[in-house]
Amino acid sequence: MENRLAAYKGCLLGLAIGDAMGYTVDHKTLDQIRHDYGPNGLLGYDLANGYADTTSYTQIAAFVCNGLLLGMTRGQLRGVMAPYVRYIALAEQEWARLQGYRKDPSAVNYCWVGGAEGFQARRCMDTLMLDTLNRNDLGTMEEQRNRYQGPGALTSAIPVGLFFDPQRMGREEVQRLGAEAVALTHGNPGAFLTGAALAHIISRIAWDGETDLRGLIRETVNMLQNQFGRAYKQTAEVCQSLRMVLALSISPNMSQTEAMEQLDCSSAPKVLAGALYSCILHPKSVDEAVITAVNHSGYSAAVGAIAGAIQGALLGDEGMPEFYLECLEVRDTLQELATDMFQGCPMTKDSNLFDMEWDGKYVSVQG
Repeated sequence: MENRLAAYKGCLLGLAIGDAMGYTVDHKTLDQIRHDYGPNGLLGYDLANGYADTTSYTQIAAFVCNGLLLGMTRGQLRGVMAPYVRYIALAEQEWARLQGYRKDPSAVNYCWVGGAEGFQARRCMDTLMLDTLNRNDLGTMEEQRNRYQGPGALTSAIPVGLFFDPQRMGREEVQRLGAEAVALTHGNPGAFLTGAALAHIISRIAWDGETDLRGLIRETVNMLQNQFGRAYKQTAEVCQSLRMVLALSISPNMSQTEAMEQLDCSSAPKVLAGALYSCILHPKSVDEAVITAVNHSGYSAAVGAIAGAIQGALLGDEGMPEFYLECLEVRDTLQELATDMFQGCPMTKDSNLFDMEWDGKYVSVQG
């Protein structure tokens, strides 16, 4: 139990660490990174006013946690609820309003994280995602609203993986929900199938304590083929990116920097591949894994965030270096969300138990 809670906290904190480090060099080529930071690239935070700034990758994950817990709470207290993806959509559209993009004067706020320190910053890494969130009819796996294939919504699948509980939903439901969360804003099947893969990986690490990443990658390939292969030809693309990780991780003649450039972290499947490669190379160190994850010419913040989340789930919050955590403005909020995700709603419809703190976060409308 304690190890699982540590995995939940480590996952969200690691996500923020990788996001904050990668944000500094996002959209830069490897040559530009080396020009700015030396031949070894970026080796730690490049702090702004003493804080490590996080972006929409961390914000989206936090809001999705909030949305999932809102849905769980309504289901337990009312006995009925909408599908979980509806609560994810509600939370993400609330986030879009806080970014100043989605205009809805009549809207109410349901997510307490929107008022927490560090979550009002306008640092969206995917403006195309905001365009979609400004619509009332978001995408589904079957009815895609666009063909976006970037990683902008990929971190929404991380809370879905943490949300797994065999008494709540089965593996296939979690994997589909991971895909549905990404499909709300990113209609390319390669993007949302990567969400299914990431949700599966996080759930296996956090719930089952799985630590063999190479074996987990092979398992994920089989899962994708069995669950989604017939319906989506892009399954092959995602599986190929995952297989490439296995090949490069045992290549004796290629440096890790060359391998990251070859992985070409320019789409959702390739971002996940880059994150997994970084974690396989440095299984015992969040620091080294995230440094590898951000020093390349692709989506540095996205790869860093996902590598940090995976490594954090593997090593737990006690494996997070304090010199990274002390600069994170969002640290306390993420730890609180992780604890809530781990514990779940303490109240039920027919119980006399009343939790005032939980009610204030997940029952009462914030205004």
